[in-house]
Formats: sequence, C-alpha cells, structure tokens
Amino acid sequence: MLKYPCLVLDHDDTVVQSESSVNYPFFCRILEQFRPGTTVTLAQYVQGCCDLGFADMCRNWYGFTERELEEEYLGWQTYIKTHVPAPFPGIDRIIRRQQAEGGRICVVSHSCIQNITRDYGLHFQTLPDTIYGWDLPEEQRKPSTYPLEDIMAKYHLRPEQLLVVDDMKPAWEMASKAGVPIAFAAWGRKNYPRITEQMKALCDFSFDSPEELEHFLFEG
Repeated sequence: MLKYPCLVLDHDDTVVQSESSVNYPFFCRILEQFRPGTTVTLAQYVQGCCDLGFADMCRNWYGFTERELEEEYLGWQTYIKTHVPAPFPGIDRIIRRQQAEGGRICVVSHSCIQNITRDYGLHFQTLPDTIYGWDLPEEQRKPSTYPLEDIMAKYHLRPEQLLVVDDMKPAWEMASKAGVPIAFAAWGRKNYPRITEQMKALCDFSFDSPEELEHFLFEG
C-alpha cells in the first residue's frame, strides 16, 4: 500500500531545473524591456519568488501593471517553447513508481499546462493526473487551497493521503491551510541557506535528494 496515494508535485526546481536556465534569464529580458536599466540578481529573483510569489514580486518590487504581467506571461510562453529544462536526476523514478503502484501524480505549479505536459512527456513518457498551474485565475493558484481541495474532492481523498512536495514557501502556506502534509524539496535550494533553513523549520519533512524522498515513500 502506498504511503501517500497522491503526490502533489511542484514543477520548477522540484521536478525540473528551470529557475537558473529558463525562468530567470527570461525575466532579466523582460525587466530590461519594461524597466530599462533595472537589474536583478538570481539570488534576489529567487528570494522574491519565495517570499512574495512571482506576480506580487513583479508588482511590489518593479511596479508591473496587470497588462505588463499579461505581456510577460505571453512572452514567457513563447520563450519556453525553445528552452527546455533538464529534470533532477532521480525524480523520474518517483513519478514512475508512484504511478506504477496505482498512485496519482498531481502538479500544483506556477508554470503552465503547456510546458508541464511537454516536460513530463519528454522526460518521463507519462502525464500527471491533474495540473493546476498559472493558467488558473490568480485567486485559484497556490498559495490558494483550491488545488488541494479540488484534488481531494475529485479523487475522494483525505488530507493525510496527499503529500505536497515543493521548494518554496507559497506551497507551505497552501498545504498548512488545507491540513495537508508537505515535504521540502531541498535538492532545489542547495545554494540558498536562508530559504533552506526556513523551509526545513516549516515543513513536515525535508529531503536533500530525490533518492531520499523515494526511499521515504516506497521503502521507509
């Protein structure tokens, strides 16, 4: 019997290594376009996304309008078509074993369905059961509890039958409000000790590698 019938996986920097190779470089482009002369370091970008979430970082730090946020999103959708992030080594085994043993994989992410399905098909030759991404109205994206509530209703699951796996604080906010356990994907935050310390203190579990998570889920 599976320890958690449903794994709720984040995508960026939990399943794929997209932050430094895709999302940050594109944001630098769009920032130069919208706010010429303004720069942001990778560390600042990561901390902003963690503390505020991407949309509020854009609004609060750089004064993005709603129109600019929409233009950023459309440009990003085009950019990711030709920029494909690599998966973290070992994450494929978790996805395949969970599905092979009859469990579900749901994705709750600030990426969109287009690139999540592309990455799963390309890297894992499978698709998640359900995806809750940036395509949703903002009020239904994480840290909203909507994705977890919908998963539990759709698949008739209790909170303790789900495990959220994520690398950022908005996921903890979502999971804690819904009463769902959460594991910190520490492998995506090795270069960020402040985030690591905070998330390890907040989350129910923490794993330094996908291999550690795999052992916990299927062999521990």
